[in-house]
Amino acid sequence: MNDLASPERPLWNRFVDFPLVAMVVAIAFYLMAVRLGFYLGQFVSAGQPATAIIQAAVTLTLTLVTYKLAITRLGKRPRDDLRTAGAVPDLVRGLATGAALFSAVVGVAAAFGVYRVTGRGTVSEILVPVIATSIMPGFMEEIFFRGILFRWIEEFAGSWAALIVTSALFGIAHILNPGATWFSSFAIAIEAGLLLGSVYMLTRSLWMPIGLHAAWNFIQGPVFGVPVSGGPPNGLLHSALEGPTLLTGGAFGLEASLICLTLATTAGLWFLWLALNRGAVVRPMWSRRRPT
Repeated sequence: MNDLASPERPLWNRFVDFPLVAMVVAIAFYLMAVRLGFYLGQFVSAGQPATAIIQAAVTLTLTLVTYKLAITRLGKRPRDDLRTAGAVPDLVRGLATGAALFSAVVGVAAAFGVYRVTGRGTVSEILVPVIATSIMPGFMEEIFFRGILFRWIEEFAGSWAALIVTSALFGIAHILNPGATWFSSFAIAIEAGLLLGSVYMLTRSLWMPIGLHAAWNFIQGPVFGVPVSGGPPNGLLHSALEGPTLLTGGAFGLEASLICLTLATTAGLWFLWLALNRGAVVRPMWSRRRPT
């Protein structure tokens, strides 16, 4: 074998591997999986909540298979952010963090007198909401916003650009939710976009963000009966939010309150600090040294 450098890769290969092109291809794969999942789900009719559970399982399975077989192989540096190694500890840490964080938000709201329990629900009432507000968003949104958008924006423009852009898009994605305002979208971008993006930067895995996202939604909706991003409240506890909108979040729920904005943003900055100390910040591709 000689020491001559290998021929440069074909132009089409370099084009497909370019971060933003790989991102667009990944988005296309993701959307096809979601569309196929919903299409196949239309043929399921087993009564509720069985139908909702089966439809969600089909969509989640197709998305996971598409991610594992196609999306992880894209780009110049193929990577699987849903690897099995360390999955359980990361998922548990995410679940614990999300549950503790939003429990603290509700606790502070109760201490200020803007949250109060008005009754109790049943387990059967929360089966569908658990799927619709916790499991599905936790898995699907994290694959899309962190596993696809953050990953390739970061590879192209660096960690700071990825964190800012995905946080902003995450907030904007909630602008059409019931009770949404520009402030609620700003709050989601800052408190949740920063938090989930920083956790992803720290762990370089989707498992902790998925667990955190799912538990965050589960605690506020199916447990404490608070609207999840403006959705109708269905929980083991029936509750009322009464008081200044800045403290209750209005119709959107506590996610649009100063209480949640303060606590969750503080947590996000702490995870970002941990990521910075770990040297997890990626520079833009044009400033990285080319290999010799």
